[in-house]
Amino acid sequence: MSYGSFPPTPRRLGGTLVIVLAALVPLCFAGWLVWRSVDEPDPDGPTRLTPPGASASAHPGRAGDTDGENGSSGKPGDRDRADAGDGDAAKSGGAGGKKDDEKTGGSSADKPSEDKPLKGKVVVIDPGHNPRNHDHSAEIARLVDIGSTRKGCDTTGTSTDAGYAEATFTLDVAHRVRTLLEARGATVKFTHDGDRPFGPCIDERAEVGNRAKADAALSVHADGAPVGDRGFHVILPAVVRGGGVDTSAISAPSRRLGGDLVSQFTKETGSKPANYLAGGTGLDVRGDLGGLNLSTVPKVFIECGNMRDPRDAAQLTSAAWRQHAAQGMSNGLESFLKR
Repeated sequence: MSYGSFPPTPRRLGGTLVIVLAALVPLCFAGWLVWRSVDEPDPDGPTRLTPPGASASAHPGRAGDTDGENGSSGKPGDRDRADAGDGDAAKSGGAGGKKDDEKTGGSSADKPSEDKPLKGKVVVIDPGHNPRNHDHSAEIARLVDIGSTRKGCDTTGTSTDAGYAEATFTLDVAHRVRTLLEARGATVKFTHDGDRPFGPCIDERAEVGNRAKADAALSVHADGAPVGDRGFHVILPAVVRGGGVDTSAISAPSRRLGGDLVSQFTKETGSKPANYLAGGTGLDVRGDLGGLNLSTVPKVFIECGNMRDPRDAAQLTSAAWRQHAAQGMSNGLESFLKR
C-alpha cells in the first residue's frame, strides 16, 4: 500500500466553512438591524422619513393646526379627535345659524311681498281724548284755531253709565289696530299713547299726520248720544277753504277711506251704521272738526258705537268685540291703501 500525499480531509474543509459562516452571521444580523431601523417609523414621534420642511400634521391642508392652538395633546389620536370635533362644531354652527334665521324669520327684505301688503305705507292713529284730560280742565279749554273757527283744545270725551271712559276705549282699540297694521308691514304712528298729562290739542293731532306725510289717518272715538241711538258712523271732512286751511285735496280720498271702513267694520263686527244720522249710510260729513279741517292727508273719524246705549255699551266694553272692531278698521285701511 502506498503512503504518498493526500488531498485535504473533509474534516479540515468543514472547519474552514464553519469559520467563514461564523464571521458572516454577525455581519448579516447587523445589516438586518440597520434595515429595520431605517424602514420602521418611530412610534413615539413623527415619521423619520418626513422630508425637511414638510408638515408633520395628519391634516397638512389645515392652516394653524398646531399643537397647543387646537387644545390637543399632540398625539396622533388626540389630533384626529380634535379635528373631528372642529368639523362637528362647524356643522352644528351652520345648522344653528340656519335655525336662528328660521326662528327670527330672516330680514324683512327676505319676506315675500304678499306677507307685508302695507310695507312702505304710513298710517297715523289718533286715540280720541286722553284718560287724564279730566284733571286738566283749564288746559283743554284753551282755544285753538281750526281754520273755520276757534275751538277748545280737547274734551274729556264720554263714558258708559258704568264709568268705562271713551279715552280708555280709544287707546285699547288703537293698540289693537297698530298691532294688526304693523303685522302687515305698515309704519304706524300715534298722536299720543296716554303718555302725557292731557291732550294733545286737536291742532297738534292733525299736525302729527301732516308731518308724517301719512298715507291715511284715523281718529278713533265712541259717541255719547241718547239711549236708543245705536250703531257706528264714520265722519268725513267737508270741503273747507279759508282761514289758512283747504281740505279740497283730501275730501275725495277721505270719502273713499270712509267707505272702505264702513264696509269692513260692518263685516267684522256685525254692527250696523248709526240709526240716528246720515240716513243710515254710516257716512257723516262735518266741517267743524279741527282734526279734519287742519289735515293735509286723507283722514276720517270713526265713532264705534253709542256708549250711552246699554246694548252698544255691552259691545264696546267687550274685549272680544273690540278686537273685531280693530280688525274691521285694519281691513278698511288696507283696502284703501291698496287701491
